[in-house]
Amino acid sequence: MFPTSTQKTNWIFKDELDLNALREDANQKFITRFGSHMSPEDRNTFFLDANEEHIIQKCHEYILRDFCHKFQPTMPKYVFATALNYLKRFYLYNSVMDYHPKEIMVTCLFLACKVDEFNVSLAQFVANIKGNQSRATTVILNNELFLMEQIKYNLKVHHPFKAIEGFLLDIKTRTRMSDPDRMRTHIDSFIDKLLFTDACLLFAPSQLALAAVLHSASQIKENLDSYVTDLLLGDTGSEHLKDLIEVVRRIRILHVRIADDHTKELSRISKKLDKCRNQENNPFSEKYKDRIQESLNNSL
Repeated sequence: MFPTSTQKTNWIFKDELDLNALREDANQKFITRFGSHMSPEDRNTFFLDANEEHIIQKCHEYILRDFCHKFQPTMPKYVFATALNYLKRFYLYNSVMDYHPKEIMVTCLFLACKVDEFNVSLAQFVANIKGNQSRATTVILNNELFLMEQIKYNLKVHHPFKAIEGFLLDIKTRTRMSDPDRMRTHIDSFIDKLLFTDACLLFAPSQLALAAVLHSASQIKENLDSYVTDLLLGDTGSEHLKDLIEVVRRIRILHVRIADDHTKELSRISKKLDKCRNQENNPFSEKYKDRIQESLNNSL
């Protein structure tokens, strides 16, 4: 249940200011660690700032979506949503300059497959990856435990999908709306967009589901105000209505404020990232190979 979950305790934040502060802190910690010998001007030129880091992350969220769409066997949407949630959590406390999203995102997805019981072997999983599949296997195995540690071993993720089904069934049963399933297309579109925002770090799944249903009702010229005030809120309606309206308003703002297309910027920022990233965590670097070999030697 979400109310008693680690998701609510550890991964729901007050507002976007809190999220931005965490990302800024992760960015500055990396720069301080690797740029202590540089002048402030050189640091600003050489390293990514927090906004550039976030652009890299957001672009890789869409790359992850495209990978999941092409994945064989067909991957359920909730597995992708879990992986996306892991990715967002990870980069609240880590810099993309330390851990590149292209390696973290596949690790997030493989872990999500396990947690959500989408049963694919590691061999099946990497068969979907273009390029060096042996290296991809090594990257996933090396990162998996670290990823779990960074997201505090909080692996269960609650999504709005079940709550949406509950609302639709309730609307069918307790209102006079004709064929509530007419809302599904709009609901799916609304949720699909929200996945690429910070909504999952700010609101409960039931709140996201209700916002999606109310938005979709308005799209088909239906009104669910009485359903919310009389049936959902009941006798406590007047006490909680103002808060609920504010929550739905904030969610709808996120929905319409989808991030701009940063494709053009991605090329420039990616080149910058290639120069400033931590080479000890770059699977293509000699430093990475030396670190892995040293770790193996120490384990013997």
